[in-house]
Amino acid sequence: MKKTDIVLIGLMLFALFFGAGNLIFPPYLGMEAGSSFLPAITGFIITGVSLPFLAVLAIALSKDGITSIGSRVHPLFGLMFAVLIYLAIGPFFGIPRGASVAFEMGAAPFFDGESRLVLFVFTAFFFALVYVLSLNPSRLVDMIGQFLTPVLLLAIAALCVAAFFQFDHPAGDTAEKYAEAPFTAGFIEGYLTMDTIAALAFGIVVINSLRSKGITGQKEILRYTGIAGLIAAAGLAVVYGSIGWIGVHMPGAEQFNNGAAILTAASSALFGSFGKLLLGIIVALACLTTCIGLTSACAQFFEEKQPALSYKTYVGLFTVISFLIANLGLSTIISVSVPILVMLYPFAIVLIILSLLQPLIGQSRFMYAGAMILTAVYSLYDGAAAFGLNTGPLAQWIGWVPFFESGLGWVFPAAAGALAGKLIKPK
Repeated sequence: MKKTDIVLIGLMLFALFFGAGNLIFPPYLGMEAGSSFLPAITGFIITGVSLPFLAVLAIALSKDGITSIGSRVHPLFGLMFAVLIYLAIGPFFGIPRGASVAFEMGAAPFFDGESRLVLFVFTAFFFALVYVLSLNPSRLVDMIGQFLTPVLLLAIAALCVAAFFQFDHPAGDTAEKYAEAPFTAGFIEGYLTMDTIAALAFGIVVINSLRSKGITGQKEILRYTGIAGLIAAAGLAVVYGSIGWIGVHMPGAEQFNNGAAILTAASSALFGSFGKLLLGIIVALACLTTCIGLTSACAQFFEEKQPALSYKTYVGLFTVISFLIANLGLSTIISVSVPILVMLYPFAIVLIILSLLQPLIGQSRFMYAGAMILTAVYSLYDGAAAFGLNTGPLAQWIGWVPFFESGLGWVFPAAAGALAGKLIKPK
């Protein structure tokens, strides 16, 4: 396999990951973390970079992608978990959010005030493009790796380099949630990128790309997947740190209530009216490549599980659903998606870790089931709390575990459940 091929696959994977959340969350984290930026962005990079990289490797080690990983608990659980993951990162949340962010940051600044009609027209054009470019998944590597990603990286580099030379505002006060445990707060914030669960889908895209290049052996697939993953991870870590730094040192960043507004103001301050165009290019390319990748991955998955409908039909169906949800607006999409992600992420993380440790700890179904049962208790509690439900009575029973208040109460119970299941000796 040529070196240029693996580099292009790595660039494709970077572009697939780098979408809506990757742009809007690091600058706001930087502004809120202030002087605690370093530990906060480190936690963010672990969930936004390291865990997605491990997830891609876990998929490369499995025989049937995300379904086979979940089936180690039970075949029905494996199927249901895979369907939930694909719907969450696809037409229900991930794809509509990408289109909404592209509109808010790439198109809305050029119009006076918010217009439902402008949003409708923009998303109609956006999803028409997504539909056309998703019809041929075999061309994803060439289309994204060769053309779209280099333009995206150049635009981001122009913004970040200019910021490094012109922004010298000292770090502001640390917000309350980053004051006591900045690392943990950044770790939880990394959930919102959706990259760890998206990696469970993008892993298959990478593997299919390798197979199209003639790589079929399990060891070779794992090796080249790891190389492509490292290329994507390095790019993501540098970009996160850079745009997060803008949030720390941009004058007046504290007056904004989201990362999109911070980046919009930063690009205007650095480049004037051209800054809006530059940011529009960054956002449009980032969100477009991610939406194409997610649409293609979802269509491939559902065609495999239910081949009664063709790949083209699934692409059209998911494009229409995403278009309708995107027109609900970014705030609505985020408010509904956050609790769902809080519930899904712990399951995904535990399954990824157990899969990677399988050569050392084995593949006991009791071990997987024990980990999932106790993880469910805490992840469902965190999701209910994020929805605003009254969880006080339950907290009195389960709130004694470490990291509970930080939203990571599932960590030790998951380990305990896995250990207990491992010790069970089936007859």
